Amino acid sequence: MAAAILGAMFRFLIRLVLTALALWLATAIVGGITLYGDSTGAKFVSLLLVALIFTLVNTLVKPIVMMVGCALYVLTLGLFGLVVNALMFWLTGWVSEQLSLGFAVDGFWPAFWGAIIVWIAMWVMDLLSPRRQEVD
Repeated sequence: MAAAILGAMFRFLIRLVLTALALWLATAIVGGITLYGDSTGAKFVSLLLVALIFTLVNTLVKPIVMMVGCALYVLTLGLFGLVVNALMFWLTGWVSEQLSLGFAVDGFWPAFWGAIIVWIAMWVMDLLSPRRQEVD
């Protein structure tokens, strides 16, 4: 039981670091997504905290938005999901600014492209990571 809990915590921490790396990649590629900080260590801590916020937003807020916008998903054949992802990324930037974490997203289009970059980076990382064995 304790080993399972430790394993889950370890996977969560690895996922958090990978999300932080994907967010850093978005700041490096997309203009309008800014990471502020005095030192590399401060920026890394900021990215970890922003990754935690990003995870919370996608876990708590995104399902509600998806349920409310269900008809738009159907009408747009799923393309509305891109808009929802951009809005979740933008919300992450706004919350980060309110908490003075040194991460800012300046508008919808930077959020749109940033969300796509984070999605692609996380998809590639998922492909490269080993799968957990399910035990019956």
